[in-house]
Amino acid sequence: MNKTRSTSLFFVLAGFLFAACSGSGESYVPKPKGFNRIEFPPHEYQKLEEGHPYSFEYSKFAEIRPDTFGMSEPHWIIVYYPEYDARIQLTYKPLNGDLDKLSKLVADAYKLAGKHHVRASGETDKLVQLKNGKKAVVIELEGEVPSHYQFYVTDTLHHYLRGALYLMEPTLNDSLRPVVDYMKADCRHLLETLTWK
Repeated sequence: MNKTRSTSLFFVLAGFLFAACSGSGESYVPKPKGFNRIEFPPHEYQKLEEGHPYSFEYSKFAEIRPDTFGMSEPHWIIVYYPEYDARIQLTYKPLNGDLDKLSKLVADAYKLAGKHHVRASGETDKLVQLKNGKKAVVIELEGEVPSHYQFYVTDTLHHYLRGALYLMEPTLNDSLRPVVDYMKADCRHLLETLTWK
């Protein structure tokens, strides 16, 4: 093989390699980070047996803890999910037939949900008819908020219970959506099995 041919062959091969490495002319764009896949156990429930004026079924993967917030009252509890660092905060108020007190508590429920409006991209509230015959008001918030799901339920004369689902992990909302949906199902089950004492 003469020197001219071998030089030409070298340049042809080099050209092929260059073309192969440069691809179709597209520039490299880094891919966004993916979210970790979260595996959820099937929903399993147990009955709240503590001495509160209410009872319900809650997840077997959760713990019942007292609410240690400075202004907490008797029968305020936390349903805590250690696996997800998530909690359902429950605040209970006896009504003693005081309809003015009930009106104030309902207004407070909306006021507390409204504190998330700064970061919320949307809010819906609806009256939900439960299988146990009770009705609950459910407030759902969208966006980068710490509480995506809140509710209250009352018999209008004796009992008032408010719940708020909090996810303590400061992560993007899209990555939390599966956790929020899983916890919403548990909140709904709590409401469906709620009984007053």
